[in-house]
Amino acid sequence: MKAFSYERASTPEAAAAAAVQHPQARFIAGGTNLLDLMKLQIEQPGHLIDVNGLKLDRVEPTPEGGLRIGALVRNTDLAGHERVRSSYAVLSRALLAGASGQLRNKATTAGNLLQRTRCPYFYDTDMACNKRAPGSGCSAIGGMTRQLAVIGGSEACIATHPSDMAVAMRVLDATVETVKAGGAQRRIPIADFYRLPGQTPHLENNLERGELITAVTLPSPPGGRHVYRKVRDRASYAFALVSVAAIVQPDGSGRVALGGVAPQPWRVEAAEAQLPRGAKAAADAVLAGARPTADNGFKLTLAERTIAAALAEGKVRT
Repeated sequence: MKAFSYERASTPEAAAAAAVQHPQARFIAGGTNLLDLMKLQIEQPGHLIDVNGLKLDRVEPTPEGGLRIGALVRNTDLAGHERVRSSYAVLSRALLAGASGQLRNKATTAGNLLQRTRCPYFYDTDMACNKRAPGSGCSAIGGMTRQLAVIGGSEACIATHPSDMAVAMRVLDATVETVKAGGAQRRIPIADFYRLPGQTPHLENNLERGELITAVTLPSPPGGRHVYRKVRDRASYAFALVSVAAIVQPDGSGRVALGGVAPQPWRVEAAEAQLPRGAKAAADAVLAGARPTADNGFKLTLAERTIAAALAEGKVRT
């Protein structure tokens, strides 16, 4: 691990200002992803800004009937929150499907959204990776791609986004709240939060330099039956090959977002009109334009079957 300096921020605005002052700064809270990357020298921040003391750890109702989740709310607390379990169950189920209890006890809401890909070529510093070292190439293309993206990738990167929570947030139409160094605040719909890789896969979201996530807000509960299904190589502590967050209404309509198939949580709202026609029609619409490899083409069939299972579960749950 490279040497770094460290400070504890006193306010969100001060944290953002410190990040602007130190070009190689990173925010740290739970550190469940960042510290691993620092040990591997994939991330090499010159300065760490500890945001744990910023009192952003509350879950509160909003005047509009939704929920405001502080950036520092731990995944365990969020998954077990009474209102989340009763009104936003897809979020609770997605959180419980991810990582171990020990990691959920440390991981935060903002950190979960910002975690980096688990592409094996990103983690292997002997391999070219445009996400890790811009302009170096992508060893995944032409390599082993079983776990990687079938849609949304580019000639520069085919890595997938690893978060289960983010898939649920996408299907719930969450909004990310931020603060900048000068105190200006911003609200970013999660549909606009992540960036596709294009030719700049190292730029993974639309946060500006120094911008700090302070909360995630959910609109009023969408109703319907909430389902999160995750297919992985082993029964626990593994990232998704395909996951489906679904909200199913009594008439068969609803919403669906996919994980494990793209560089960001994958939702195509226009395709959801196909849900009453069945999983195949919905999957074909959601994954239109997919470009799988010989190694991961099975994900298209797996996505269809997982959507079918989620819709069936949504129709029978009580």
